[in-house]
Amino acid sequence: MALTLDSDALLSGLENGLERAAGRGRRTLVSTTAPAEGLDPSAVAFASRLASDRWFCWEQPDRGFALGAIGNAHEAVSRGPERFRDVDRECLRIAGEAIVAGADRVPAGAGPLWCGGFAFAGDGGRAPAWSSFAPASMTLPELSLCRRGEDLYLTLNAVLAAGEDPAGALARVERRLAALREEPLPMLGPQRGGAPEIRSTRSPGDFERAVAAAVARIEAGGIEKVVLAREVVVTAASAYDPAPVFGALRELFPACFCFCCGTAEGAFLGASPELLLRRAGASLSTVALAGSTRRSSDPSVDDHLGEQLLRSEKDRHEHEIVARRIVRALRRHAVWVEAAAEPSIVKVANIQHLATPIVAQLAEPRSTVELAGALHPTPAVGGDPWPRAAEEIAELEHLDRGWYAGPVGWMDASEDGEFCVAVRSALLRDRTAHLFAGGGIVAGSDPAAELAETEVKLEALLPLLS
Repeated sequence: MALTLDSDALLSGLENGLERAAGRGRRTLVSTTAPAEGLDPSAVAFASRLASDRWFCWEQPDRGFALGAIGNAHEAVSRGPERFRDVDRECLRIAGEAIVAGADRVPAGAGPLWCGGFAFAGDGGRAPAWSSFAPASMTLPELSLCRRGEDLYLTLNAVLAAGEDPAGALARVERRLAALREEPLPMLGPQRGGAPEIRSTRSPGDFERAVAAAVARIEAGGIEKVVLAREVVVTAASAYDPAPVFGALRELFPACFCFCCGTAEGAFLGASPELLLRRAGASLSTVALAGSTRRSSDPSVDDHLGEQLLRSEKDRHEHEIVARRIVRALRRHAVWVEAAAEPSIVKVANIQHLATPIVAQLAEPRSTVELAGALHPTPAVGGDPWPRAAEEIAELEHLDRGWYAGPVGWMDASEDGEFCVAVRSALLRDRTAHLFAGGGIVAGSDPAAELAETEVKLEALLPLLS
């Protein structure tokens, strides 16, 4: 259904800002924000996106937080080892002299923001399936909606080039606003045309042999942990629609970071339990998440599995590696860092993990994107020590991870924001879904058990796509 909005204040603020920007003679971001009511940000994004659009959805339902963004007013892209720094500089350059109206007393995530993600590796995403996902890409949307609890804000953005007619820029945004729609996310139903085909790009036996080789190298010394991932490809008879898949994810995993990064060619989506970082002013929080076991529908068995995980020497060792490295990385940027004394159990729909919350007070201003680059990759998805673990991954994994296990998230004009680690994820492209799952290998890891762990992790998305 079409939306009824009082758009006069938004468009008036944008028009005034564009007229001011025209007198500058240089590229300028103009942004305006106003309260809205009764909208589902993700549903609006899915219903209103154009075929050529980039779009972004981000929700943590249990927290009452949601973002929906469509269009591309500006994009910061890069590749290579300096991609976080390059993207951060471009975001701050565009935002630095912005003309902003209505965003002075809004919460984090409202007002102009950047959304997107980074490949796991600096040159990741060379495989054809990832062709529309640069190794680093953060987009300033033309329109975004932010919901925090009962509060909702709508933001319009335009970047006026030097010499550009402000009337033309205003007309583009007016058309975008007029086309805004909200339709409930469709229910997930059976695939048309029969059961999809499911195949592993690497046989289970090959994956177990890679795990065994990693264990041998760890026990020989020089490396303490390495994470190996595998890919499963699902081919359906008809093209995948990411909207019902995302809708199912936010219903099934309300405690997770449910995300969808969309392009004209595909959509990368998932429900990640793993917070890479959240920055709010000088405060930073993150979670070390490593060590996993399955869930059970029997509460007593489920609790018993959690207790076994807490007492597992192998899993505690794997977890300690991750927590220790995160604390060490944050100390370089913080006045103080504090980690919980003991890990706790975090349970999501089909799996439970060891988790250690970590908080820090920044010593000097660091943007969310810059901090994401300082923390990525944690040993939860990479290994330790790094980059030695990267060499082992390259030799043993035989996989272009693309954005899998990379940082995905957002940063607002105050440089606050949050990123998750893009696990429990899949890339949808036409009739094909690429699913990914990995496990942390340490001394004593059992190849069969590691394979079984990836199967449990794949269960987050595989039933929805097959």
